Amino acid sequence: MDQLDIDRFKSEIHRTVISRLDLEKLSRVNSNQARQAVASMVDEIIADQRVPLSLSEQERIKADMLDEVFGLGPLEPLLADSTISDILVNDKNHVFIERGGILQKVDTAFRDDRHLLQIIDRIVSRVGRRIDESSPMVDARLPDGSRVNAIIPPLALDGPSLSIRRFGTGPIAANQLVGLKSISPEMMEVLTAAVRARISILISGGTGAGKTTFLNILSQYIPQTERIVTIEDAAELRLGLDNIVRLETRPPNVEGQGAVRQRQLLINSLRMRPDRIIIGEVRGEEAFDMLQAMNTGHEGSMTTIHANTPRDALTRLESMVAMSNLNLPEKSVRQQMVSAISIVVQVSRMSDGTRKVVNISEITGMEENIISMQDIFTFTRKGIGPDGKVIGVFQPSHIRPKFLEKLRISGIFLSPGLFEQEMEVN
Repeated sequence: MDQLDIDRFKSEIHRTVISRLDLEKLSRVNSNQARQAVASMVDEIIADQRVPLSLSEQERIKADMLDEVFGLGPLEPLLADSTISDILVNDKNHVFIERGGILQKVDTAFRDDRHLLQIIDRIVSRVGRRIDESSPMVDARLPDGSRVNAIIPPLALDGPSLSIRRFGTGPIAANQLVGLKSISPEMMEVLTAAVRARISILISGGTGAGKTTFLNILSQYIPQTERIVTIEDAAELRLGLDNIVRLETRPPNVEGQGAVRQRQLLINSLRMRPDRIIIGEVRGEEAFDMLQAMNTGHEGSMTTIHANTPRDALTRLESMVAMSNLNLPEKSVRQQMVSAISIVVQVSRMSDGTRKVVNISEITGMEENIISMQDIFTFTRKGIGPDGKVIGVFQPSHIRPKFLEKLRISGIFLSPGLFEQEMEVN
């Protein structure tokens, strides 16, 4: 049978299976028994139809039917592949994945818009959300923590669209990051020392640059004796800490009521006796409260921000503070930023799909009305190798950062040689 005939046959089997299933009875048995019952039913239907199918085609149809009934249909094989980091469904016929930092089209397709909409509805209904014409956009989360965004007509012109951002099952270790040449050992040692010494860090980068992954890695060096509160729009952080409280924002309901924003959670978290507050990504008016927290006993707090350079990150942060409508003088806002944040880390995704820490910059103070910064480490790109990989070098600026004194007070002593070593990437 050709693929068109197989797809048509699968549609007929699916309709027959659904018509025969007692969904209420099925929900009362355990999942293994339910899957076995549906698998047996599919085998019977295939046998009754007497359609000439090879054994491999029969097994594939049965697996697809089980995915349709118990899972997310055509998305199940993609979700089972741990090497895929993003699944991007543009429409029913165009599905792309990101593997190893590179986007590529796959053969996965949905029967029609209605089929794709059913899968989207299944995802969002599991987390108590809904999607329809009155609420055509939704953010949700899969059981494994993957972040999902769906948008449907009339806002999506070519049919329903779905984006799934996936996250690893466990935190990546710092030595893995060094092994991947995403950062030099010297840079990693300086940053981990800064985390232990409760020096506040802002991680900056573009979409898909690896900001959250890097925040997870740095958070592993927070002492177990400290109490942490995390605040996120969609829970992505996986911190291996015992004394931790995880908070997540809530979107408005169908009537537009009941939304809980990051700023409200941040203000509430101050009453929860945290030693540090970790914000998944600072996006708006909560920036002012974050700076206030960092300046009033919550040193060592960390967050991420969308920006292309460390200087742009500070400019964006200043704009976000303005969203709080407190009419603070420009100089006052910048002074708070200088007092709150000591290090800005810039991460970037290279053309070969790899992620690298391209800047570690220190905020050194104010010069008149301007925030002064200095680079501690940089990644200088030299070109592209014959295998398509980015060639470059991690370089120290040979400048001793001012925060070394705070490290010394915390009992952490770094070798002067850390700020002299270069590392080639080829």
